[in-house]
Amino acid sequence: QVQLVESGGGAVQAGGSLRISCAASGRAWNRSILGWFRQAPGKERAFVAGIGWGSAITRYADSVQGRFTVSRDNAKNTMYLHMNSLKPEDTAVYYCAADSSGRFDPEQQTSFYNYWGRGTQVTVSS
Repeated sequence: QVQLVESGGGAVQAGGSLRISCAASGRAWNRSILGWFRQAPGKERAFVAGIGWGSAITRYADSVQGRFTVSRDNAKNTMYLHMNSLKPEDTAVYYCAADSSGRFDPEQQTSFYNYWGRGTQVTVSS
């Protein structure tokens, strides 16, 4: 069982930066792949970034590659998403998710993730 709580969302101007966090609890945390997804109004939830349990493997959506960085601190049970050069199209609710199946490489489909947080709103104004 893994419980996830996102924080750090807010409003920022285009070109700005923001860091959001995902605090986790539960015994499966350290061996879980973790992912960030986002959902804009009227759109499906989409993969943003993922990180393996040992932090050796990270994956990014093409739309955020080079601007966003995912990291995790297993000692603090926390995952982060550092977002730079933000654009209005980054506006969405951001969700963290955990895949406790034992896979090593983050998948981009929501169906691979069995635990989800409630989300945090990120709004980027032009």
